[in-house]
Amino acid sequence: MAGYAAYGQSNGADSLKIPVVHGPDDRTGHAHSLGVSVLAYKVVTADSQGALFVAEQMMHAKGGTPLHMHLNQDEWFYVLEGDFLVEIGGVRHTLTAGDSLLGPRQVPHRWLFVGKDSGKILVSFAPAGKMESFFEQVAKTGAMPGEDKVLFADHDMVLLGPTMTA
Repeated sequence: MAGYAAYGQSNGADSLKIPVVHGPDDRTGHAHSLGVSVLAYKVVTADSQGALFVAEQMMHAKGGTPLHMHLNQDEWFYVLEGDFLVEIGGVRHTLTAGDSLLGPRQVPHRWLFVGKDSGKILVSFAPAGKMESFFEQVAKTGAMPGEDKVLFADHDMVLLGPTMTA
């Protein structure tokens, strides 16, 4: 974690170099268990003054998110490994390593890991909004996001339906 504390403390080029840790530990120094997956923050909200939040989701079992939409964030999905179904605006897309897809703000979407063993997906939110806080709350449950309308609403999202099935 050396070098993190210096970020933002000077105007020099070194203050812009933010190391990204490989593995389950993240920018905050720990992993966030979501039951069937582990979430590692790669760019935290403060790194970009709220413009971006990026997390790597490492799946070790099938699972995904319920149907929802972000009121203020675009969400971008980039598959690093494994097979995922991503539904945006009612259209399902099969994504594999190297594929990406944009989920624009105010468009319903959800995703599901359907691979055999494990998978990794990089998910980014622009602007960051309350997404880091959302995942902090979800990680306290030790499970993927459930169908808690209040939790979603408190983080500027609308819960619209259940997790998709393959």
